[in-house]
Amino acid sequence: MKKVALITGASGGIGKELALIHAEKGGDLVLIARSSDKLSELKSEIEEKYRREVMVIVKDLTQPTSAKEIYDEIQKAGVYVEFLINNAGFGGRGKFHERDWNLDLAMINLNVVALTALTRLFLPEMVKRNSGKILNVSSTASLVPGPLQAVYYATKAYVTSFSNALNEELHDTNISVTALLPGATDTGFAKTSGMDKTSLFSKTANARSVAMSGYDGMMKGKLNVMAGLSAMSRLMMASIPLTPKKMVLAQIRKMQEV
Repeated sequence: MKKVALITGASGGIGKELALIHAEKGGDLVLIARSSDKLSELKSEIEEKYRREVMVIVKDLTQPTSAKEIYDEIQKAGVYVEFLINNAGFGGRGKFHERDWNLDLAMINLNVVALTALTRLFLPEMVKRNSGKILNVSSTASLVPGPLQAVYYATKAYVTSFSNALNEELHDTNISVTALLPGATDTGFAKTSGMDKTSLFSKTANARSVAMSGYDGMMKGKLNVMAGLSAMSRLMMASIPLTPKKMVLAQIRKMQEV
């Protein structure tokens, strides 16, 4: 396999589009998600249309041992990962003290622990080869606290901070770490998180365009890539540093109320 990209959460949405883009660019793939059927369909599509090699690993990344199991399987197959794309993640709406703790714990395990573990497992090999790129899918939610999605926003704040710090640590190498910060995007995220009926998701960006922005940003070694934002959303993001914090928090809460 050549120019291999490992993509988590590859069965749909931004992850699937990233897989298709990488295949179009001539790269092989390791696709990871929980859905065996969807991964098999995507594997067949890529192999038939783009004639690329595709390795599929069905794994639930909310489980603490999953990252190491993925790494071991890839090592056993003798595959070298050149592009690590940590895309898998999910959110959930509601007051923190009322939400199911097991769901929030799974969210932390996926959005934070699995992403960090996979990065720790594959980065040393990139450093040894002095070659590689990492794309961590964060969110514009990482830039502010998120009332009614307190845990989700906090996990994405971690992803952006972690990615930026690593990129600077690697300043004297040929490796870069890029954080993709999408706005509201047309994927399965809104429905699974309970955000589909909120004003925040009344207008969504196309998953393909967001994925392309992230992929191009990764290839260029950009630090952060904001994508899928409407003109109004960009104006709002720009005004946040100038707005009293309590006012920002109240505005975000109202946007996430049904």
